[in-house]
Amino acid sequence: MKVWRALLLLSIGLLSGCLVTFKDPIPANEPAPAHLLGQWSRVDEYGEEQFLEVTRSGSNLYRAVSYVDSKDNTDSVEDFGFTVAHHGKRWYLSAGLPKSMGGNFALAGFEITDKDELVIYNLDVEHILQDMKEGALKGEKVDTEQGAGALVTSPLPQVITYLNDPANSDVFVEALRFSRVTPGEQQ
Repeated sequence: MKVWRALLLLSIGLLSGCLVTFKDPIPANEPAPAHLLGQWSRVDEYGEEQFLEVTRSGSNLYRAVSYVDSKDNTDSVEDFGFTVAHHGKRWYLSAGLPKSMGGNFALAGFEITDKDELVIYNLDVEHILQDMKEGALKGEKVDTEQGAGALVTSPLPQVITYLNDPANSDVFVEALRFSRVTPGEQQ
């Protein structure tokens, strides 16, 4: 699970230890904002400095490498690919999960603030489960060792419409906040 620890932290935050996953990924149809590329840092929950390097890996495909302290700390280096989409006022990222975690896709929101911070938003599992129960989204509850998760099976256009609806803005929970690393600070 080493490689996917960063994915989970980055793309879904694991604030509650539970996942919202999706059957459909975001297709690689759109470029990320140029300002997303580069190096970011934050102090993690263990008080260690965590770095995140975001680079282009293909046509509208991106790669994130996460590590603690320095890339020389090979035990902490984690690497994953993702795609992005911009709909309305929101940016989304999508990354595939390994078969051991269901083989579906994680989806998260993100923004780059005026203070040059990268903020990653998790989807609230309980909110998604409630909205699935009420018919706003199709899917199923998934029981995990960490608790209840959700697998959303609605088509991606319906998911994006749901996420962009201002009435659902409280489905997003801030998970991580990174600051831009300036050239003199880079590891």
